[in-house]
Amino acid sequence: MRNKINRLLYIVIIPTLILFFMFHTLPLIQGVFYSFTDFRGYGDWDFVGLSNYIEGFQDTRIRYSYFFTIGFSVISTILVNIISMLIALGINSNIKFSNTLRGIYFIPYMLGTLIIAYVFSFIFSQIIPALGDVLNIDFLRYNILGNQNLAWIGIVVVTVWEAAAFNTILYLSGLVTIDESIYEAAEIDGASNFAKFKNITFPLLIPFFTINLVVSMKNFLMAFDQIVALTDGGPGTATESVSFLIYEGAFSDGQFAYQIANAVVFFIIILLISFFQFRVLEREEN
Repeated sequence: MRNKINRLLYIVIIPTLILFFMFHTLPLIQGVFYSFTDFRGYGDWDFVGLSNYIEGFQDTRIRYSYFFTIGFSVISTILVNIISMLIALGINSNIKFSNTLRGIYFIPYMLGTLIIAYVFSFIFSQIIPALGDVLNIDFLRYNILGNQNLAWIGIVVVTVWEAAAFNTILYLSGLVTIDESIYEAAEIDGASNFAKFKNITFPLLIPFFTINLVVSMKNFLMAFDQIVALTDGGPGTATESVSFLIYEGAFSDGQFAYQIANAVVFFIIILLISFFQFRVLEREEN
């Protein structure tokens, strides 16, 4: 019986590993290889060594895209986790229609980033300026996405609004694992609501907080869809994320190998950031 189970596992696992290697690992290896060439995506190519990497570190456009991406990711990660936790705490409390509210809050995550971004693009460009005219508020009369200094705020709003749904579900799944008797004992001792959150709820939610923090940061670092739909990297290059710049440079500007080198560096940076988060938050859990 055990031999049959082992054979079944091999039958299932081996094809999966082969497909994973063909569609994930092999393209990754090819990408790293081409990053040391002058390949344009077609035709002949020559080895150029570390030239793409050296030029990339000197490229001000690439440096600014990293600055924008990391700043945007940090702000969005902080906001989405604060908002998601507050929503989860509210829904988890003894209120009516809590199950219905859970479904409603998850709808944004089901719609898709491009759909949400295009809807918000219309809101920012048409509805809010019209509202500003009606209320006679100068700040609202202008499309925030057209302002080089403020366009990032619109992207953060859309990103946080969509991502909060998934994070809220994770926090809710953590809240239901907390034994109510712990809260009852705290109430007997006269603990306030803030004291219960600080000393009971948040410490027991640390594993879920870790997951949300790492996943959110990783997803926001790879922001692409919302950039394309909202600003297309503009005004100018003010909202170019690294992923957007890699795509734009490789397929529109003919910098295939150059942007692959950028992608390799970006991949390493994401790994290092995720590893750092896990190490720091793992100590907090302990």
